[in-house]
Amino acid sequence: MKIRIALAALTALGMMMGTAQAAPEKAKLELGVGGKPLLYYLPLTIAEQKGYFKAEGLDVTINDFGGGAKSLQALVGGSVDAVTGAYEHTIRMQEKGQDIRAVIELGRFPGIVLAVKKELAGKIKTPADLKGMKIGVTAPGSSTNFFVNYLIAKAGGNYKDSAFSGVGAGAGAVAAMQKGEIDAISNLDPVISKLELDKTVVVMADSRTEAGTKAIFGGSNPAAVLYLKNEFIEKNPQTTQALVNAFHKALVWLATAKPEDVAATVPEAYYLGDKPLYLTAVKNSMETYSRTGLISADGMKSAYNMLAQFDEGLAKANLDLNKTFNDKFVKAVKK
Repeated sequence: MKIRIALAALTALGMMMGTAQAAPEKAKLELGVGGKPLLYYLPLTIAEQKGYFKAEGLDVTINDFGGGAKSLQALVGGSVDAVTGAYEHTIRMQEKGQDIRAVIELGRFPGIVLAVKKELAGKIKTPADLKGMKIGVTAPGSSTNFFVNYLIAKAGGNYKDSAFSGVGAGAGAVAAMQKGEIDAISNLDPVISKLELDKTVVVMADSRTEAGTKAIFGGSNPAAVLYLKNEFIEKNPQTTQALVNAFHKALVWLATAKPEDVAATVPEAYYLGDKPLYLTAVKNSMETYSRTGLISADGMKSAYNMLAQFDEGLAKANLDLNKTFNDKFVKAVKK
Protein backbone atom coordinates (compact mmCIF):
# COMPACT_ATOMS: atom_id res chain seq x y z
CA MET A 1 0.00 0.00 0.00
CA LYS A 2 2.82 2.41 0.89
CA ILE A 3 4.51 1.61 -2.41
CA ARG A 4 1.30 2.30 -4.32
CA ILE A 5 0.82 5.62 -2.52
CA ALA A 6 4.41 6.58 -3.25
CA LEU A 7 4.04 5.69 -6.93
CA ALA A 8 0.80 7.65 -7.15
CA ALA A 9 2.49 10.66 -5.59
CA LEU A 10 5.40 10.44 -8.04
CA THR A 11 3.01 10.14 -10.96
CA ALA A 12 1.07 13.20 -9.80
CA LEU A 13 4.31 15.13 -9.33
CA GLY A 14 5.48 14.11 -12.75
CA MET A 15 2.22 15.29 -14.29
CA MET A 16 2.51 18.61 -12.48
CA MET A 17 6.10 19.06 -13.65
CA GLY A 18 5.12 18.13 -17.18
CA THR A 19 2.33 20.71 -17.12
CA ALA A 20 4.68 23.37 -15.77
CA GLN A 21 7.23 22.64 -18.48
CA ALA A 22 4.56 22.81 -21.19
CA ALA A 23 3.09 26.11 -19.98
CA PRO A 24 3.69 29.06 -22.33
CA GLU A 25 6.55 31.31 -21.24
CA LYS A 26 4.52 34.31 -22.43
CA ALA A 27 0.79 33.68 -22.16
CA LYS A 28 -0.37 37.19 -23.10
CA LEU A 29 0.43 37.91 -26.74
CA GLU A 30 -0.13 40.56 -29.39
CA LEU A 31 -0.72 39.06 -32.84
CA GLY A 32 -0.75 41.10 -36.05
CA VAL A 33 -2.68 40.44 -39.25
CA GLY A 34 -3.32 42.41 -42.41
CA GLY A 35 -7.00 42.06 -43.31
CA LYS A 36 -8.50 39.65 -40.78
CA PRO A 37 -11.91 39.21 -42.52
CA LEU A 38 -10.21 37.88 -45.66
CA LEU A 39 -10.58 34.15 -46.22
CA TYR A 40 -6.79 34.11 -46.62
CA TYR A 41 -6.65 34.42 -42.82
CA LEU A 42 -9.63 32.21 -41.98
CA PRO A 43 -7.56 29.79 -39.84
CA LEU A 44 -6.83 32.72 -37.50
CA THR A 45 -10.50 33.54 -37.03
CA ILE A 46 -11.36 29.87 -36.52
CA ALA A 47 -8.65 29.51 -33.85
CA GLU A 48 -9.99 32.64 -32.15
CA GLN A 49 -13.71 31.85 -32.36
CA LYS A 50 -13.33 28.18 -31.44
CA GLY A 51 -11.31 29.04 -28.35
CA TYR A 52 -8.21 27.16 -29.48
CA PHE A 53 -5.84 29.87 -28.20
CA LYS A 54 -7.43 29.83 -24.75
CA ALA A 55 -7.32 26.03 -24.71
CA GLU A 56 -3.55 26.29 -25.15
CA GLY A 57 -3.23 28.72 -22.23
CA LEU A 58 -2.86 31.80 -24.40
CA ASP A 59 -4.46 35.23 -24.13
CA VAL A 60 -4.14 36.55 -27.69
CA THR A 61 -5.01 40.11 -28.70
CA ILE A 62 -5.42 40.39 -32.47
CA ASN A 63 -4.39 43.64 -34.17
CA ASP A 64 -5.73 44.09 -37.70
CA PHE A 65 -3.50 46.45 -39.67
CA GLY A 66 -5.39 46.30 -42.95
CA GLY A 67 -2.40 45.05 -44.96
CA GLY A 68 0.36 42.47 -44.63
CA ALA A 69 3.18 44.99 -44.99
CA LYS A 70 1.86 46.94 -42.01
CA SER A 71 1.63 43.88 -39.77
CA LEU A 72 5.20 42.99 -40.74
CA GLN A 73 6.32 46.48 -39.75
CA ALA A 74 4.61 46.02 -36.40
CA LEU A 75 6.55 42.80 -35.79
CA VAL A 76 9.87 44.39 -36.72
CA GLY A 77 9.05 47.38 -34.56
CA GLY A 78 8.16 45.18 -31.59
CA SER A 79 4.50 46.16 -31.14
CA VAL A 80 3.32 42.61 -31.87
CA ASP A 81 4.83 39.23 -30.96
CA ALA A 82 3.69 37.22 -33.97
CA VAL A 83 2.02 37.71 -37.34
CA THR A 84 -0.26 35.73 -39.57
CA GLY A 85 0.94 36.87 -42.97
CA ALA A 86 2.36 35.84 -46.31
CA TYR A 87 5.26 33.39 -46.35
CA GLU A 88 7.21 35.48 -48.84
CA HIS A 89 7.78 38.12 -46.16
CA THR A 90 10.11 35.69 -44.38
CA ILE A 91 12.21 35.43 -47.54
CA ARG A 92 12.41 39.18 -48.05
CA MET A 93 13.32 39.76 -44.42
CA GLN A 94 16.09 37.13 -44.49
CA GLU A 95 17.57 39.03 -47.44
CA LYS A 96 17.45 42.20 -45.32
CA GLY A 97 19.23 40.51 -42.42
CA GLN A 98 16.10 40.14 -40.27
CA ASP A 99 15.77 36.59 -38.91
CA ILE A 100 12.02 36.06 -39.17
CA ARG A 101 10.71 32.52 -39.60
CA ALA A 102 7.42 30.82 -40.32
CA VAL A 103 6.40 28.01 -37.96
CA ILE A 104 3.23 26.67 -39.60
CA GLU A 105 1.72 26.94 -43.06
CA LEU A 106 -1.93 28.03 -43.05
CA GLY A 107 -2.51 28.35 -46.79
CA ARG A 108 -1.00 26.10 -49.44
CA PHE A 109 -2.28 28.26 -52.33
CA PRO A 110 -2.24 32.07 -52.28
CA GLY A 111 -5.93 32.50 -53.00
CA ILE A 112 -5.11 35.87 -54.60
CA VAL A 113 -6.88 36.94 -57.77
CA LEU A 114 -5.93 39.57 -60.33
CA ALA A 115 -8.98 41.06 -62.01
CA VAL A 116 -9.56 44.03 -64.30
CA LYS A 117 -12.49 46.37 -64.73
CA LYS A 118 -14.99 44.77 -67.07
CA GLU A 119 -14.86 47.75 -69.45
CA LEU A 120 -11.10 47.31 -69.86
CA ALA A 121 -11.10 43.54 -70.41
CA GLY A 122 -10.83 43.89 -74.18
CA LYS A 123 -7.85 46.23 -73.87
CA ILE A 124 -5.90 44.39 -71.17
CA LYS A 125 -4.99 41.02 -72.66
CA THR A 126 -2.01 40.22 -70.38
CA PRO A 127 -0.72 41.67 -67.09
CA ALA A 128 1.92 43.56 -69.09
CA ASP A 129 -0.94 45.66 -70.52
CA LEU A 130 -1.46 47.14 -67.05
CA LYS A 131 1.21 49.72 -67.89
CA GLY A 132 -0.05 53.15 -66.86
CA MET A 133 -3.00 51.63 -65.00
CA LYS A 134 -3.97 52.11 -61.37
CA ILE A 135 -4.03 48.80 -59.50
CA GLY A 136 -5.69 48.29 -56.14
CA VAL A 137 -3.91 46.05 -53.62
CA THR A 138 -4.64 45.42 -49.96
CA ALA A 139 -1.61 47.53 -49.06
CA PRO A 140 1.59 48.48 -50.93
CA GLY A 141 4.29 45.90 -50.21
CA SER A 142 1.77 43.20 -49.27
CA SER A 143 1.41 39.76 -50.84
CA THR A 144 -1.32 41.05 -53.16
CA ASN A 145 1.20 43.60 -54.43
CA PHE A 146 3.90 40.93 -54.91
CA PHE A 147 1.42 38.76 -56.79
CA VAL A 148 0.64 41.33 -59.46
CA ASN A 149 4.31 42.42 -59.66
CA TYR A 150 5.20 38.84 -60.50
CA LEU A 151 2.48 38.49 -63.11
CA ILE A 152 3.51 41.72 -64.82
CA ALA A 153 7.20 40.71 -64.88
CA LYS A 154 6.33 37.21 -66.10
CA ALA A 155 4.39 38.75 -68.98
CA GLY A 156 7.38 40.89 -69.95
CA GLY A 157 6.32 44.16 -68.34
CA ASN A 158 7.68 46.31 -65.53
CA TYR A 159 5.56 46.76 -62.42
CA LYS A 160 7.14 50.19 -61.89
CA ASP A 161 5.14 51.42 -64.90
CA SER A 162 1.90 50.92 -62.97
CA ALA A 163 0.49 52.82 -59.97
CA PHE A 164 -0.50 50.88 -56.86
CA SER A 165 -3.12 51.97 -54.38
CA GLY A 166 -3.89 50.42 -50.99
CA VAL A 167 -7.63 49.71 -50.91
CA GLY A 168 -7.77 47.35 -47.94
CA ALA A 169 -9.42 43.97 -47.70
CA GLY A 170 -13.13 44.60 -47.30
CA ALA A 171 -15.97 46.82 -48.42
CA GLY A 172 -13.54 49.63 -49.22
CA ALA A 173 -11.83 47.49 -51.84
CA VAL A 174 -15.16 46.64 -53.46
CA ALA A 175 -16.18 50.30 -53.48
CA ALA A 176 -12.87 51.41 -55.02
CA MET A 177 -13.48 49.18 -58.03
CA GLN A 178 -17.20 49.93 -58.33
CA LYS A 179 -16.57 53.69 -58.22
CA GLY A 180 -13.87 53.48 -60.90
CA GLU A 181 -11.06 54.61 -58.60
CA ILE A 182 -8.88 51.74 -59.82
CA ASP A 183 -8.51 49.93 -63.16
CA ALA A 184 -7.53 46.54 -61.78
CA ILE A 185 -7.45 44.80 -58.42
CA SER A 186 -5.28 42.17 -56.76
CA ASN A 187 -7.23 40.91 -53.78
CA LEU A 188 -8.84 37.90 -52.12
CA ASP A 189 -12.20 36.50 -51.14
CA PRO A 190 -14.80 37.57 -50.23
CA VAL A 191 -13.84 40.78 -52.08
CA ILE A 192 -13.24 39.03 -55.41
CA SER A 193 -16.39 36.88 -55.26
CA LYS A 194 -18.44 40.04 -54.56
CA LEU A 195 -16.99 41.80 -57.61
CA GLU A 196 -17.50 38.69 -59.76
CA LEU A 197 -21.10 38.32 -58.64
CA ASP A 198 -21.79 41.96 -59.49
CA LYS A 199 -20.10 41.46 -62.89
CA THR A 200 -17.81 44.39 -62.15
CA VAL A 201 -14.57 42.62 -63.10
CA VAL A 202 -13.05 40.01 -65.37
CA VAL A 203 -10.54 37.63 -63.77
CA MET A 204 -7.08 37.41 -65.33
CA ALA A 205 -5.24 35.16 -62.86
CA ASP A 206 -6.72 33.02 -60.08
CA SER A 207 -4.71 31.22 -57.39
CA ARG A 208 -7.67 29.97 -55.34
CA THR A 209 -7.28 26.43 -56.66
CA GLU A 210 -4.46 23.97 -57.19
CA ALA A 211 -4.95 24.09 -60.96
CA GLY A 212 -4.93 27.88 -61.00
CA THR A 213 -1.84 28.06 -58.79
CA LYS A 214 0.07 25.61 -60.99
CA ALA A 215 -0.90 27.56 -64.10
CA ILE A 216 0.57 30.71 -62.56
CA PHE A 217 3.62 29.42 -60.69
CA GLY A 218 4.22 26.00 -62.23
CA GLY A 219 3.73 24.30 -58.86
CA SER A 220 2.67 24.85 -55.27
CA ASN A 221 3.19 28.24 -53.67
CA PRO A 222 2.84 28.61 -49.87
CA ALA A 223 0.65 31.47 -48.78
CA ALA A 224 -0.46 32.47 -45.29
CA VAL A 225 1.75 31.35 -42.40
CA LEU A 226 2.37 32.20 -38.78
CA TYR A 227 5.74 33.93 -38.53
CA LEU A 228 7.80 35.31 -35.64
CA LYS A 229 11.26 36.64 -34.92
CA ASN A 230 13.64 33.72 -34.42
CA GLU A 231 14.82 35.36 -31.21
CA PHE A 232 11.28 35.09 -29.82
CA ILE A 233 10.99 31.46 -30.95
CA GLU A 234 14.22 30.50 -29.17
CA LYS A 235 13.28 32.32 -25.96
CA ASN A 236 9.67 31.11 -25.96
CA PRO A 237 9.51 27.58 -27.42
CA GLN A 238 6.45 26.54 -25.37
CA THR A 239 4.60 29.69 -26.37
CA THR A 240 5.46 29.05 -30.00
CA GLN A 241 4.32 25.45 -29.67
CA ALA A 242 1.04 26.57 -28.10
CA LEU A 243 0.40 28.95 -31.02
CA VAL A 244 1.16 26.23 -33.55
CA ASN A 245 -1.10 23.79 -31.69
CA ALA A 246 -3.99 26.26 -31.86
CA PHE A 247 -3.55 26.95 -35.57
CA HIS A 248 -3.14 23.26 -36.30
CA LYS A 249 -6.50 22.59 -34.61
CA ALA A 250 -8.01 25.22 -36.89
CA LEU A 251 -6.60 23.52 -39.98
CA VAL A 252 -7.93 20.15 -38.83
CA TRP A 253 -11.37 21.69 -38.29
CA LEU A 254 -11.34 23.36 -41.72
CA ALA A 255 -10.40 20.11 -43.45
CA THR A 256 -13.91 18.73 -42.88
CA ALA A 257 -15.93 21.94 -42.41
CA LYS A 258 -18.66 22.99 -44.81
CA PRO A 259 -19.19 26.59 -45.93
CA GLU A 260 -22.24 26.75 -43.67
CA ASP A 261 -20.07 25.71 -40.69
CA VAL A 262 -17.62 28.51 -41.45
CA ALA A 263 -20.38 31.11 -41.84
CA ALA A 264 -21.85 30.05 -38.51
CA THR A 265 -18.46 30.52 -36.82
CA VAL A 266 -17.15 33.85 -38.12
CA PRO A 267 -18.54 37.29 -37.19
CA GLU A 268 -21.46 38.41 -39.38
CA ALA A 269 -19.48 41.48 -40.40
CA TYR A 270 -17.38 39.16 -42.59
CA TYR A 271 -20.37 38.62 -44.90
CA LEU A 272 -20.04 42.11 -46.47
CA GLY A 273 -23.81 42.35 -46.03
CA ASP A 274 -24.48 39.27 -48.18
CA LYS A 275 -24.41 35.84 -46.52
CA PRO A 276 -25.08 33.84 -49.73
CA LEU A 277 -22.13 35.65 -51.30
CA TYR A 278 -19.96 34.74 -48.33
CA LEU A 279 -20.94 31.08 -48.62
CA THR A 280 -19.92 31.15 -52.28
CA ALA A 281 -16.62 32.80 -51.42
CA VAL A 282 -15.90 30.18 -48.75
CA LYS A 283 -16.68 27.39 -51.21
CA ASN A 284 -14.29 28.97 -53.72
CA SER A 285 -11.51 29.18 -51.13
CA MET A 286 -11.70 25.90 -49.18
CA GLU A 287 -9.09 24.26 -51.39
CA THR A 288 -6.48 26.85 -50.42
CA TYR A 289 -5.96 25.82 -46.78
CA SER A 290 -2.95 23.74 -45.78
CA ARG A 291 -3.54 20.06 -45.14
CA THR A 292 -0.33 19.43 -43.18
CA GLY A 293 0.94 22.76 -41.86
CA LEU A 294 4.29 22.00 -43.51
CA ILE A 295 6.00 23.84 -46.36
CA SER A 296 7.86 21.67 -48.85
CA ALA A 297 11.28 22.54 -50.24
CA ASP A 298 9.67 22.95 -53.66
CA GLY A 299 7.17 25.37 -52.16
CA MET A 300 9.93 27.48 -50.63
CA LYS A 301 11.75 27.57 -53.96
CA SER A 302 8.57 28.50 -55.82
CA ALA A 303 7.95 31.45 -53.49
CA TYR A 304 11.56 32.60 -53.88
CA ASN A 305 11.38 32.34 -57.68
CA MET A 306 8.23 34.47 -57.68
CA LEU A 307 9.98 37.27 -55.76
CA ALA A 308 13.21 36.98 -57.72
CA GLN A 309 11.26 37.50 -60.95
CA PHE A 310 10.81 41.20 -60.14
CA ASP A 311 13.32 41.85 -57.32
CA GLU A 312 16.89 42.02 -58.67
CA GLY A 313 18.45 42.33 -55.21
CA LEU A 314 16.70 39.19 -54.03
CA ALA A 315 17.60 37.36 -57.24
CA LYS A 316 21.30 37.98 -56.53
CA ALA A 317 21.09 37.13 -52.82
CA ASN A 318 22.55 33.89 -51.51
CA LEU A 319 19.79 32.78 -49.14
CA ASP A 320 19.33 29.64 -47.09
CA LEU A 321 15.61 29.05 -47.53
CA ASN A 322 15.67 26.52 -44.69
CA LYS A 323 15.96 29.51 -42.37
CA THR A 324 12.58 30.81 -43.50
CA PHE A 325 10.59 27.92 -42.01
CA ASN A 326 11.02 26.05 -38.73
CA ASP A 327 9.09 22.79 -39.06
CA LYS A 328 9.78 21.27 -35.64
CA PHE A 329 6.68 22.69 -33.98
CA VAL A 330 4.26 21.28 -36.56
CA LYS A 331 6.04 17.93 -36.38
CA ALA A 332 5.71 18.02 -32.59
CA VAL A 333 1.94 18.47 -32.95
CA LYS A 334 1.68 15.42 -35.15
CA LYS A 335 3.64 13.31 -32.69
